[in-house]
Order: sequence, then structure tokens, then C-alpha cells
Amino acid sequence: MASVRHLISIDDLDDTDLTALVTRGAAFSAGTAGRPAALVGDIVGIYFRKTSTRTRTAFSSGALRLGAQTVAYGPDDLQLNTGETSEDTGRVMSGMLDVLVARTAGDTAEMRSWAAQDRMAVVNAMSADEHPTQALTDLTTLQRQFGRVEGLRVLYVGEGNNTASALALALSRFPGVEFELRTPPGYGLAPYYRERAAEQAARHGATFRERHDMADLPADLDAVYTTRWQTTGTSKPDADWREIFAPFQVTAALWESSPKAVFMHDLPAHRGDEVTAEVLDGPASIAFAQAENKMHSAMAVLEWCRT
Repeated sequence: MASVRHLISIDDLDDTDLTALVTRGAAFSAGTAGRPAALVGDIVGIYFRKTSTRTRTAFSSGALRLGAQTVAYGPDDLQLNTGETSEDTGRVMSGMLDVLVARTAGDTAEMRSWAAQDRMAVVNAMSADEHPTQALTDLTTLQRQFGRVEGLRVLYVGEGNNTASALALALSRFPGVEFELRTPPGYGLAPYYRERAAEQAARHGATFRERHDMADLPADLDAVYTTRWQTTGTSKPDADWREIFAPFQVTAALWESSPKAVFMHDLPAHRGDEVTAEVLDGPASIAFAQAENKMHSAMAVLEWCRT
């Protein structure tokens, strides 16, 4: 029987696993990974309580390409809605599925409870606090674009959300990386992720910084990254949040001091909010190649979970 490994947080990966997943995702993206059938005979559950285009499609198509069959659940399909406990649901699923890929509305504690067994791998396809498979996609994209992650200079502009949290945990573990976040006041990284990223950067010879303004931006960047300002179904605590976020829009002016930088976005994008159409649809943008890499990275994750 195949072994089982869970991916709930980037912190679940040691340095060897993190590097291997990025390398493998890049190989799938480049078409040099062959056509492995690592999941033949497996059943992969795809359970999403929140909307998803890229991640759900990536894991569904990735599982099929690896030889698995899939079972999809929507937010209202399980007996959780009639009072069954989450723990009981996870216990039942672990007897029928080989992998459960889940997007929830809460923190990672629920997924941890599902992962308290050794029969079914559990993959966090986004929780409220972290989006680890997005970070793996992002590093896979950087690896494909530059041939490396080490030594890259990356600027993240926008809210310190679950994408930023996972990206901070991942990039801070690559030597020579300079990762700077510019987040609106009151919307920065959660303390755990900020402290953890700083600690890892110091240990791995990387640089991590976070500021809450757009003054004195770094130059000669390799990549500029942003995410949408408002996730569907969520709200900001400040009524005037748009005024707070406005200075953090990514515009073409950022390329004056970094003319060779690529633009990245986890999508979906709202042109005119977090980024201008000129940037998103311009020659520096690799956002849609990044989106396609979600499938390649998902295949690497599924293969890793079951081998």
C-alpha cells in the first residue's frame, strides 16, 4: 500500500520536500516529467466549501492525469449540514478515499483532525489562514521563469492574506531570496506568519521584510506579486477600506525601477482595483501561465502524497 503524507501547511514540508515539489512541478510544467501513473487505482475526493476555478480544476484534472478517479463534493453535499461532526466525517472518508483535497472556510484545525489517521492523505486547497498549494504553484512558476528560486528579489503588494502567508513561509526558506511585503496598515501578515518567515529567513540566508507604505520601493526586482483586494463572501472591518488600499494598487510605474520584473497574480483579478489592466494584460504578466502551473504543481503534490 502506498504511504500517506499530508499537506496542511508549508510548515509540514522539510526543506528537501519543498525543493522536490517545486522541481517536480516545474518538470510537469516543462513536459519533462513523462506520463507517470502514480495514482492509478486511487480515489481522490475534491471537497470545496468555497468557490474555486483554478485550484478545483487543477486538482481534478491533475488527479485524472495521474490515473486516479475523483469524487466531487459541493458545500451542501455532506451530512455536516445535518449535524454530523467534522471528525466523524473525516473518519468515514478516510475509509473510502485515498486523498482528500479540501477548501474550507475556517482555520487549519479541522483539516488537522481529518489528517489524524494514516489511510487518507489530506491536502489543504485553501483555508482561512494559509494557501499552501498556491505558494507551491508560485515557486514552480518562478522556477520555470528563472531556472531557480534562490537569490530572487520578490515584492508582494496587497493584503497579508492566506496567499501571502504561505508565500512568506515558502520563499523565506530559499538562500539569497529577498522577499518584501508592502501591506496596507491594519491588513498585514498575521503575527505567526511574520515571525515564522523572519526566523526562517535568518536561518536560510534569505531576507524578509514587511512595511505598511509604498515609499522607497526596492529596485531591480525579479517579480512583483499581488492578489485581489476582496475575496468573495468576505468583508473588511473598515468601512473606508478602499481608501486604505488605494495606494497599494500595482501600476506600470513599478516597472520604472524594475524593467525586467515579471508580474504575478493568483487570480481571479479585478482590473482597476489591485492591478491595472495595463499591467495584468501587459508583456510583463505571467499570471495566466502561473494559473496553468496550478495543475502541474497539483500533480506534484498528489504524487508526493501517495509515494
